[in-house]
Amino acid sequence: MSKSTTRSIPSLSLRIDLDPEGRIGPGKIELLENIREFGSISAAGRAMDMSYKRAWDLVDEINRICRQPAVERQTGGKNGGGAILTPFGTSLVARYRKIERDAANAVRKELTALRADIIRPKKSASHS
Repeated sequence: MSKSTTRSIPSLSLRIDLDPEGRIGPGKIELLENIREFGSISAAGRAMDMSYKRAWDLVDEINRICRQPAVERQTGGKNGGGAILTPFGTSLVARYRKIERDAANAVRKELTALRADIIRPKKSASHS
């Protein structure tokens, strides 16, 4: 956990259930963002300390639960190809990050109050 994350605890973590068997959350979105940045599923996985197989399985799961590809493999080229986000994949990441920001803004006051309670626990009248 990074120092900035530790200081901001408690924080909101968002998971969207797209169907009974499939979810999109911060890990899959980070993987998609890394694929966009590095142009490769394997490099994206390495950036997250994840095996290529695990990264590919997650990409396959994202494509399956969304019923359309978020990632497209590229063939050829000097380094043997890579991967890019499809327009849908780019939209998925942007939409998820917007939902995440909106949700965080909606609960900011309560998270701040909770943080204050954790940092300075209130004395209770009874210990039950």
